[in-house]
Amino acid sequence: MVGLSNAKKKKTSLYADLSLLLVAMIWGGGFIAMKDTLDILTPFYMNALRFSIASITLAIIFWKRTIKITKKDLKYGFVVGIFLWIAFITQTIGLQYTTVSKSAFLTGTNVVIVPFLVWIITKKHPDWYALIGAFLCALGIGLLTLQESLSIGIGDSLTLACAVFFAAHITSVGYFAEGMDPINLATIQMGATAILSIIGAVILEPVPKFSGNAVDLMISLSYMTFVSTMGAFLIQNVAQKYTVSTHAAIILSLESVFGTIFGVIFMSDILNERMIIGCILIFCAIIIAETKLSFLFSQKKTKEAS
Repeated sequence: MVGLSNAKKKKTSLYADLSLLLVAMIWGGGFIAMKDTLDILTPFYMNALRFSIASITLAIIFWKRTIKITKKDLKYGFVVGIFLWIAFITQTIGLQYTTVSKSAFLTGTNVVIVPFLVWIITKKHPDWYALIGAFLCALGIGLLTLQESLSIGIGDSLTLACAVFFAAHITSVGYFAEGMDPINLATIQMGATAILSIIGAVILEPVPKFSGNAVDLMISLSYMTFVSTMGAFLIQNVAQKYTVSTHAAIILSLESVFGTIFGVIFMSDILNERMIIGCILIFCAIIIAETKLSFLFSQKKTKEAS
């Protein structure tokens, strides 16, 4: 009976890991959907539509929770939403001037940045894993983005800025989310992103003129809104209850790898040897910062115990 119970646990954990792998693939595909949508919509209007639909849908689906939102929830959720909005708008504008492959890996560097933002807020010094990760990440970014003139293009610069603000968003969630309903927090911050995007669109961008690409636009927007944002969010939250956190960190880090693979296959992105080495260094930095290599040490302890 105990053996059967353990077998069920292993099977459940396997399904959870496979679900997280699906999430990483979905997020990687999100870069393709964003790039395609930018051929039709401008960045502010794209984010306005995406997050308006997502926030309204979440509010309707979870209306029993939505009606319990307090002024404090709105205040904290909007602060978190500001960071999310800046992160997405810089990522989206940056994607207009860089490739899907670069955007995927540069966005993933937010994992390495988080410990240093936490250091600023809490005065808690980053550990050696964070420092090693930051060093490898800096090398990788240099190899991936530096041009022959040793300058970084505007698209790569904006994407690096987006990584900083995604890290700020993660840090702010950790700071403000205590005691808040996670669904309500997600709904509010998406709503805040939608409102700020609408304001930015009205002030800074011309009204989009829809042409025969309406079907492509609907497909890409639906993917980003219902699959990449809402669907992946729900799958991740459920799956992480049934697997080890280090497994989740490693698997979700594959988002950048899938983004690069999809970029090469569907967008004809070109990666030279130097850029590939840069991607590998950034990926290693993400793994070290996310897991602190605990998966290696746990295996070592298991062998010693046996």
